[in-house]
Amino acid sequence: MKIGLFVPCYIDAFYPSVGIATLELLERLGQDVSYPLEQTCCGQPMTNAGCTSDAAAAEALFVRLFAPFDAIVMPSGSCTHHVRAHFDAIAQTDAVRHVRAHTYELVEFLHDVLQVRDFPWAEFPHTVGLHNGCSSLRALRTASMSELGEPPFSKPLTLLSGVRGIRFATPRRPDECCGFGGTFSVAEEAVSARMGLDKVRDHHDAGAEYIVSADSSCMMHQQGCAERAGVDMRFIHIAEILNGARS
Repeated sequence: MKIGLFVPCYIDAFYPSVGIATLELLERLGQDVSYPLEQTCCGQPMTNAGCTSDAAAAEALFVRLFAPFDAIVMPSGSCTHHVRAHFDAIAQTDAVRHVRAHTYELVEFLHDVLQVRDFPWAEFPHTVGLHNGCSSLRALRTASMSELGEPPFSKPLTLLSGVRGIRFATPRRPDECCGFGGTFSVAEEAVSARMGLDKVRDHHDAGAEYIVSADSSCMMHQQGCAERAGVDMRFIHIAEILNGARS
């Protein structure tokens, strides 16, 4: 399988270690991974702001770069959801349809496609609280939603359970939104900040040393809230833990 690795623009700018860990992890698992050097943004910020036509150039570039691959993998639930559900600014050619149908968020690719359960090189001797971003939870369905009253499941928790030494803390409201939401955090700054602080405190009160997530955007928001309020909490992307990071 030929995999095209897409590293979202905000991860490239602020959290390059997440992109590196994703590449190394996929290669550890024997995958043939390429990183197209011309890649930029997937166009999500423009579409989220209601400026769908302004995303056309970014979408067209994404398709041109990634259509040759069997699978496109990225460490971001919201970007994955955007490609699948909102790549509408350009004509729906066979190449576009292929890209939309073969784009995966990292956790679901590992869990559903590669069906990996063990990470013998990974050890993380800390207590973590798991945060599932809204796109990952409610659009990609990587975990169960409390509002549906469905049997509980969690793909990221299943993967993390294959890491030696890791312990889990469960917050009182495990699938509540953290308030990031991209443009929401700009338009409703005070509400967004309070939601983020509530989320961080919920994990802290449950005994978590780290908040781990598959979405760096949510963690960026929560980290800012924690630092401003003086809440002692650390943050790490799931790719880094699964790749063998100890802290």
